[in-house]
This record gives sequence, structure tokens and C-alpha cells, in this order.
Amino acid sequence: MPFEIVRFNHMVKRYNDIYRVQMPNITSHICRHTYCSNMARSGMNPKTLQYLMGHPEIGVTLNTYTHLGLQDATDELKRVQEVEDARKEQEKLGGKKPVSQKMFRAV
Repeated sequence: MPFEIVRFNHMVKRYNDIYRVQMPNITSHICRHTYCSNMARSGMNPKTLQYLMGHPEIGVTLNTYTHLGLQDATDELKRVQEVEDARKEQEKLGGKKPVSQKMFRAV
């Protein structure tokens, strides 16, 4: 087992010896799931993510390692609505003025 994992597990054990609210055992495999989910959440191209994860099938990346929930769906729908609102505003202006930066969320 790599030294970093042994050291991390030791820190978790010491924490759990001191505090009543326990930290779960965190493995390198759990870190892979977290990495994959965070990259998907940030908007990374799924095929790029598949390559980085080393999965032969995209289904493994998307169905097994990517864990998104209701809040992620809500955020995505809000983003789509913001883009649609910006498109409607641009149509109202007749294409005369450039789209302002306020319409788009910085990522």
C-alpha cells in the first residue's frame, strides 16, 4: 500500500479515536469516484473523462463512477435557462449590441 494512503488512514484513525462523529474509511478507490464525479460536474467532456479514468467503456465512467444528484440537475437546468434568457435578450436587441458578460456564469 502506498505511503500516502497508510498515512491518511492513520490520520483518520487518530481523528476517530478523539471525536464522537466518525470519519468513514476513505480508500483510493473512493477518491476515484469523487474525482470522476467532480470532473463530470465541472462539465468535462465524457469521452475525455473516460480516457483519464482508463475505462474501456463509457458506461463504466458514466454509470458506475459518476455520482450526480438532484442539486446537479437543478443547477444544470438553471444554466440552460440563463442561456435561453440571453438568447431571447439578444433577439430583442436585433443583434445590434454584443451580449453582455453578465449573462454568462464564470466557470
